[in-house]
Parts: sequence; C-alpha cells; structure tokens
Amino acid sequence: MSTLIDSAVAHPVSHEASAPIATPLTDARSQLAEAIALLGFSEGTHQMLATPRRELTVSVPLRRDSGETVLFTGYRVQHNFSRGPAKGGLRYAPNVDIDEVRALAMWMTWKCALLDVPYGGAKGGIAIDPREHSKAELERVTRRYTSEILPIIGPERDIPAPDIGTDEQTMAWIMDTYSVNSGYTVPGIVTGKPIALGGSQGRASATSRGVTHIALAALRHAGITPSQATGAVQGFGKVGADAARFLAEAGVKVQAVSDQYGAVFNAAGLDIEALSAHVRETGAVVGFAGAEELDGSVLLQLEVDLLVPAAVEGVLHENNAADVRAKVIVEGANGPTTPAADRIMRERGILVVPDILANAGGVIVSYFEWVQANQAYWWRVDEVEARLEERMLSAWQHVLGYATSRGLSLRTAATALAVERVAEAHKLRGLYP
Repeated sequence: MSTLIDSAVAHPVSHEASAPIATPLTDARSQLAEAIALLGFSEGTHQMLATPRRELTVSVPLRRDSGETVLFTGYRVQHNFSRGPAKGGLRYAPNVDIDEVRALAMWMTWKCALLDVPYGGAKGGIAIDPREHSKAELERVTRRYTSEILPIIGPERDIPAPDIGTDEQTMAWIMDTYSVNSGYTVPGIVTGKPIALGGSQGRASATSRGVTHIALAALRHAGITPSQATGAVQGFGKVGADAARFLAEAGVKVQAVSDQYGAVFNAAGLDIEALSAHVRETGAVVGFAGAEELDGSVLLQLEVDLLVPAAVEGVLHENNAADVRAKVIVEGANGPTTPAADRIMRERGILVVPDILANAGGVIVSYFEWVQANQAYWWRVDEVEARLEERMLSAWQHVLGYATSRGLSLRTAATALAVERVAEAHKLRGLYP
C-alpha cells in the first residue's frame, strides 16, 4: 500500500504566531523564511519553496528469517526538481518520520543549488533499526521498499544514495531491483554503489574529505594554523571517522571523538588509526586503551579550536549553545545546529560553517558518479579528489564573500545563495499551465 500526496495542498506552511516546537523541519523552514525575507521574495515563492513537490509513504512488509511477518513504514520526499532530477540519501533508523525526511529533502535542495550541482533535493527513509535485522532481512526490506517507490525514481527522476543505516550494499540491491524491473542494467539509478557495479572512486570518503577541506579553510580564515589546532568530532560513523582521520593527517590534534555509546579523550591527540581498528573490533569507541572515557555531551563543550558535529540533527541547541567553547564549528551532519543555537553562537563570535556547504562533498561525488555512469567512462581517484577539492573551495570562497560583503552569517549567506538559484530556475521555467 502506498500513499502519494500533493503536499502543496495537503501540507500548507503554517504562519501562526505561536512558536512551533523545534524539529528539523521547523529549523529548515525557519532558515528558508530568513532567506526569503532577505531576498525580498513573494509569499507565493515562499510557499512553493517551503513545500515538497511530491511525497510518497509506503508500507514495507518483511518476512523475517523466523517466518514471522512484520510491517515497516517507508518514505520518499522529493522537495524540488526545478534544477534537475531529485537527489538524496536513504536512511534506515527507528526514529525516521515524514517530517524529518521533509527537512532533509529541503536541505538537499539548497545543498545541490549552492554547489551548482544540477539536481533538486530528495530524501528517503524507513523506520527500522538495521542492527536488529540480518543481512537477508535487510535485503528483503530494501527490495520491497524499492518496488514500492519504483514509479517515482529513476536516473532522470530521483537518484537515491546511502545515508545513516545504509551503505553501498543497500545501493546494489536497489540498483538490481530497479534494473530487473526495467529489463536491463541501469547503473545511474543510485550513487554510492560498489566500485564493481559502477560506483565512483572516492565516493565512500567524499563527504569526509569535503568536511576536511572546509574545516581547514575555516580555521585559516579564523587565523588558526591547522597544524597547531585542536579538534573534536562528534560521531564516528561514515562521515566522522574519515573526517577525524583526514584532519589528523592535516596536522589537527583531534583530542576527542564520540559515538552513540560514549566518547573518548586524549589531550595529546588520539591515534585515529588505532581507534578505528578498535571500533572495527568492538563496534564502539568506548574502551579504547589510548584514551580516557568522556560523557558524550561533554565533548560538545570542550575547549578546542574546531568542533565537527557529524552525527544527527539538533545536537547544538539553546540549552547547550552557551557552553560551547570551540572557535570554529563545521557541520558534518545535516541540521546539527538549531536556529536558537545559531543566534547564541553568532553573538559569542563562534564561526559556524553550515551543513549545506560543509558536508556537500558526498553529493558532489555522487554527481560525478552519475555523470560517469551516463558516459560509461570512469575517472581515476586523483581526478575525483582534485575536482571535489576545487568545487568545495570555490563554494567556500563564494559563500564567504557573500557573507562578508553583506554582514551575514555563513548559514544565512549560503541559504540565500541557494534559494536564489532555485527561485531563478522556477522563474525561468514558468508556472504550468
């Protein structure tokens, strides 16, 4: 069973006076509203950009290995496709809901526009805890979810990618399911695939490399020499682990990292390679012999030059923003900082580099992968990484110049630039009919 909603009618934007409860969606809409006011756009344009173009909610039944049948709910939200096909990750997590997916899809629209990638934003998710299921069960869930959303995805329509709880194997299952239903192999249906199936060199670490490029540039802008800087990384998953490694290779003394189980700290700097080996063996950063254990929330308050929140949304909020002592924050996760925390940290002189710029490396190399699949011609890893660095640093300079010349925060500048590009595409295409 699936439900396709014309969300422009079903979910109008509320403008009531009462303050909404802070969620990723209210944060995303608040950021958009600020950009709309800055740019002087009409309320009609605001409504169009605040509302997803298409939403699909699907039931995903699973036959477990035990023979029991259980039911999950899945979502796919296409926020915008005025600049090209929709693009966005697929998340497997127990707390996934439609509003979270709407927010993530909106942020993807701005991210693609800001980096001048010819995509609109999308996002998908299933409310499932992948840790509680076998590989065979995850394959069946993935293939059933893919078959349910099949009518709205495709290399020219909507291209999924990995996110929290999914990986290149998940993408391989989606590619195969879509291809079987098409009658021929369609490598461009997803990005983040295994190299053997047409994935791009450098894709797995692209988000982390992008975060590192921006973090080093932001430190230099703040007058801090990276080789003399200290840092902390919240989240040691597919973004945080490689970001910590790349930062350490660049000379940053990464003193603390955390995951969902806790945090570890070493004032002299963590041995990231040894820590990574420990995590591969045990599944968590806690218990690492080369560091002392730390409460995960304390990591956000450490006196370091650089803080990289690389886990989930909303970890920096009005109740802890006043305690943050980092000089520079570079958002590896999507939406880790609420608008209230943003205001507090700007007043305190903390430089915050927004997610739609800082973690855009993944979508850039996803774009490269899609281009390579369409051409059936694959690039060397050094070509991918050089082009990634050029795109990231070019966007950094553009956002920094826009912010400096207008006296804006980097987030407001980045969002305004992105919204302006999407609105321009709307205007040029016109309204049909």
